[in-house]
Amino acid sequence: MGPHPAVAAIRLAVRRVLHDILTDQTPPTPHERPPSPLVLVACSGGADSMALASALAFEAPRLGVRAGGVTVDHQLQAGSGARAEEVVQRLRDLGLDPVESVRVTVGRSGGPEAAARDARYAALDAAAVRHGAAAVLLGHTRDDQAETVLLGLARGSGIRSLSGMAAVSGAGGRYRRPFLQLDRQTARRACMAQSLPVWDDPHNSDPAYTRSRLRHEGLPALEKALGKGVVEALARTAQLSRDDADALDTWARQAEETVRDAAGLLECAKLRALPPAVRRRVLRRAAIEAGAPAGSLFARHIEEVDRLITAWRGQGAINLPGRVVARRQGGRLVIRQG
Repeated sequence: MGPHPAVAAIRLAVRRVLHDILTDQTPPTPHERPPSPLVLVACSGGADSMALASALAFEAPRLGVRAGGVTVDHQLQAGSGARAEEVVQRLRDLGLDPVESVRVTVGRSGGPEAAARDARYAALDAAAVRHGAAAVLLGHTRDDQAETVLLGLARGSGIRSLSGMAAVSGAGGRYRRPFLQLDRQTARRACMAQSLPVWDDPHNSDPAYTRSRLRHEGLPALEKALGKGVVEALARTAQLSRDDADALDTWARQAEETVRDAAGLLECAKLRALPPAVRRRVLRRAAIEAGAPAGSLFARHIEEVDRLITAWRGQGAINLPGRVVARRQGGRLVIRQG
């Protein structure tokens, strides 16, 4: 008799990702034994990441992959250190090695959720480098993807924001998300079928957090109004939006080379001839290159800069995040540190 259907589903998802990771590895020289890559799982102890850890522990040895784990202690709740050590022990019980707990200090920039995310990814990046890991697996599910799309829609940040989380992201494709096509309940059922202990983070049900309100109030209300299938439709929207955004980004990179003069300045007349979606991407890229933080650069900022091209009335300079200033001078758009 085979494994529980939920267990089979999570293992298949991880197996596919591990195959991709192995394919991406640099081939060894002739007569050289191929190295055994290390793959880490980021595990909070919740159902999604525990299911992911169990699937990695099962599949990795069968493919000649070393498997380890990292848990991040955000120090935001009483007893977080002891809980992190419990997670470390659970990962070791699964057979993962190396395993470690990393303590971080969460700042305040961008709000509590964004600050915690930034601290977590910085810790995971450092752990991957420290251990020489080929990849880090993240337990985001289709439900998480749907929530991310809705949050992007609420911000009005454009199609890139609607594209949600990528299956592969980070420097060199470090982060892999095997569960984006699986729902949250599949991961939880897999844990139950394997008698895996899980920890339910109280922050996930705390209405003080935007994502928590969306999860427990917003999405259920949408499903009540529109019927079942909302989560699947939003996840599908994310993939379609990502495909479109990738194509527009490529177009913008190519177009940028044609709208600069010999000195490298952006020519307003040539910018205006571009389709708006392409032009605004060129402007965003130029602002980021000048030093504007990508995470603080919103659609309203780019729209103001765009008016220097499309609605020029002699207006003054536009101040952007990161002390970057955009102004129009002699038919050229100048974006630089103020």
